[in-house]
This record gives sequence, structure tokens and C-alpha cells, in this order.
Amino acid sequence: MAVATQAAVAPAAMSERPKVVIVPIKGLPIVGVVLLGVIAAISTNSRWGLMFCHVVGGGLWTGIDLFVGFIVGPIIGRMSIPARIEFSTRFMPKMLLIMPTVVTMTLAAGFQTARLSGFLDTSAPRHAWVVASFGVVGVMAVIALAYLEPANVAVLFELRKPQPDGRVIEKLMRRFIYTAGITGVMQVATLIIMTRLAS
Repeated sequence: MAVATQAAVAPAAMSERPKVVIVPIKGLPIVGVVLLGVIAAISTNSRWGLMFCHVVGGGLWTGIDLFVGFIVGPIIGRMSIPARIEFSTRFMPKMLLIMPTVVTMTLAAGFQTARLSGFLDTSAPRHAWVVASFGVVGVMAVIALAYLEPANVAVLFELRKPQPDGRVIEKLMRRFIYTAGITGVMQVATLIIMTRLAS
């Protein structure tokens, strides 16, 4: 009953919502600079550059996942439909640029670092830990890029409609909350693996 009431109230709030932008154009140059930096580090096999990209990208990815999964997600879950719409309108476009960028940055630089360090060799003492890290971050990357990001895009396209369906937005936001929580838990496993590799 409460959900139906919220869904009915949502259209009334639509006229007051800010303009929905799918991709923040102003952020694209930053994404371009970051990706060019990763490409340069890989092409030159710069160990410092690769480590910088991997650590910075991984730190951002981990921090965002933990913060969104354990802090932002539960807060969104308690918001009314109009409040979720307002939040999503401002939050989702930024995530659409940030997450693919940090995921690409982390994985590309991390793989090249592992290759140069000999960790991909099956005889390497830490090979098993590297394989475990590939497995965990691979699953997180699939969740982020193939499941979470499409949900973000679907929310934004729904919000662009003259009369967005509050129930559809609620369903998509629930997917976002749950998957953010899952990736947050998996990031804890990543921290364990990475600190084990570093030690």
C-alpha cells in the first residue's frame, strides 16, 4: 500500500526534478586523460605508472564500493520514491562515468603489473593469490559493468520520460542497492588478497 502511494505521489514531483542528463559531457575530458595515462603506462611498461594507476584505480573502486554498498545503499533504501528520484538524477550520471573508468584503470594496470612481475607464471610463489584476485575482481567487474551500470542507465532513461513510473525506478534502485552491497562485501575479500600479495 505504501509503495503504491509513493508511486502515485512520484509523478507530482516530476515537474520539480532537475533536468536528467545521461552522460555528463564535462566529465569526458577527465575520463579521456585517465585512460590515456593508463595506455601510456602500459605501452611504456612504466612500473611506477602502472603501480600508480593500479593503486589509485583500485583504491577508488574499493572506496566507492564500500561507501555506496554500506553507507549510501541503506540510506537510499529508506528514502521515499520522490527522494530516490532526486538522488538518482544527480548521482547516477556521475557513476556512469566513474565506475567504468576506475574498473578499466585498475584491471588493465593490474594485469600488466602482474605480467611484468612474473606473477602470471604458474611456478611463481604468489600465483595462486593472483588467480584468486583475478577471480574476485573479474566477478566484481561483470557485476559493475554488465549488471549495475545498465540498471543506472535504465533509471536515467526512465527519469527522462514525461511521466516516469515510480515503481520501475524503485525496482531498478533496489537492484542497485543489493548489487552495491554484494560488491562491497567482495571488496573486503579483495583487500585481504591484495594485502596478502603485498606482504
